[in-house]
Amino acid sequence: MTNTIACIEKADVILITGSNTSENHPVLSSFAKRAVKFHGARLIVVDPRRIKMASFAHQYLRPNLGTDVAWINGLMHVIIRDDLHDKNFIETRTEKFEEFKQLVERYTPEYVEEITGIPAGQIETAARMYATAKVGSILYCMGITQHISGTDNVKSLANLAMLCGFLGVEGGGVNPLRGQNNVQGACDLGGLPNVYPAYQSVADAGIKAKFEAAWGVEGLSEQPGMTVTKMVPAAHDGTLKAMYIIGENPLVSDPDLNHAHKSFSNLDFLVVQDIFMTETAQLADVVLPSCCFAEKEGTFSNTERRVQRVRKAVEAPGKARDDWWILAEVGTRMGYPMSYGSAEEIFEELRQVTPSYAGITYARIAREGLHWPCPTEDHPGTPILHTAQFTKGKGTFHAIEWIPPAEQPDDEYPLYLTTGRVLYHYHTGTMTMRSEGLNERVPECFVEVSAADAAAYELADGERVTVSSRRGTIEARVQISEKTSAGTIFIPFHFAQAAANRLTNAALDPISGIPELKVCAVRLSKAA
Repeated sequence: MTNTIACIEKADVILITGSNTSENHPVLSSFAKRAVKFHGARLIVVDPRRIKMASFAHQYLRPNLGTDVAWINGLMHVIIRDDLHDKNFIETRTEKFEEFKQLVERYTPEYVEEITGIPAGQIETAARMYATAKVGSILYCMGITQHISGTDNVKSLANLAMLCGFLGVEGGGVNPLRGQNNVQGACDLGGLPNVYPAYQSVADAGIKAKFEAAWGVEGLSEQPGMTVTKMVPAAHDGTLKAMYIIGENPLVSDPDLNHAHKSFSNLDFLVVQDIFMTETAQLADVVLPSCCFAEKEGTFSNTERRVQRVRKAVEAPGKARDDWWILAEVGTRMGYPMSYGSAEEIFEELRQVTPSYAGITYARIAREGLHWPCPTEDHPGTPILHTAQFTKGKGTFHAIEWIPPAEQPDDEYPLYLTTGRVLYHYHTGTMTMRSEGLNERVPECFVEVSAADAAAYELADGERVTVSSRRGTIEARVQISEKTSAGTIFIPFHFAQAAANRLTNAALDPISGIPELKVCAVRLSKAA
């Protein structure tokens, strides 16, 4: 997030898109609700499903799946046309505005309506609501990123915020909501194939030399590694022979699961390090038992870039060990001694080679976390990014054309499928499905169908149906709901027994490598 969670309550207008906030981020959603109820903020919700947050919204827009670039361009067309953009911010802090302006001129509200299904009048209203605010906050999640145009979607939201001067100010920003408690931290510390910690490029010779010196090694590669979405096809083809998976259950969460299962089965050697025997762990040659959050020391970096202490509450059961200890032992036994004594010792090494973490110590975050970047020990941290300038200097406007999803409905597969989460389960259910109470609330997979589609297919609520795509088939119960529009069904992806990802498309965003989990074509029929 460019801003803090608390900043949400300082916004005059909040735009939420691609985020079922009240179900997927229920605590954070309360900040948006309070902003509306107690501070007079106006809320715009843009989502193909009429999610609960829509009931709090002053303006709800329901776009067709995979049309985010189009409706965002439509908002910006109106803002520029009506002279509501922040000319001073654009002139002093951005570049390539004219090229961008020329492109969005074509995205009239009427043209956008043809693509998105959003009435032109609603585009007009939402654009003015956002642009006339003193400050506006944008919140988004994987409903924006899990498309072949995911990178373009995020750039478009950045365009919108820059257009109105809502970056670098309290209550503003472009704020991605991370899906798990330490997704931000994992990325910060180098859990990406092309960077060292703090997003330092592996291709930079100076950075490479710094890490070689810190680790006492030579010959670190300057070539980026593989993304997960490239590893799986490589395993399928036999060019990738082994995988080591930590805290992930791809045999439920990956797209096109039938292909993924064949890929993992084709490996010569599979190691899984986890706290439970997941579907993926069951396929592994070696399973290494790790500690859960309450059984270890360390730090988490949350969605707002706040680095926080985590303290052990209970001892780990059996032979479970800290993840860092397991990795250090594996490294040592493979010939590279990793003689760390504690998580704090590792953190101290980290901050010596990570400029944005350099000023953060265990002592400083003993009671309250700090937001990176925090370059020195007397630095207060940076709750709000880009206050004076962007990291690269001036922010770049990107002229982005809308492209359709990789797969469209047709006569054979006439419906759209989108996937997501529910309040009572998390991700692949590895932890939540061990709770009797949560399983009582949502005991099995369901297919959310509009009343219009239920009538067309002669389906009753609770009736079992078969859902098929070009990649697989599952069976689940119908749940008739006003949340979903005609022509689109929704399935939560948590349930291994009826895994939605047997259906989803593995088409990738060409830049991020993220698969298009939010859009594919399916057919629906009564179960035999």
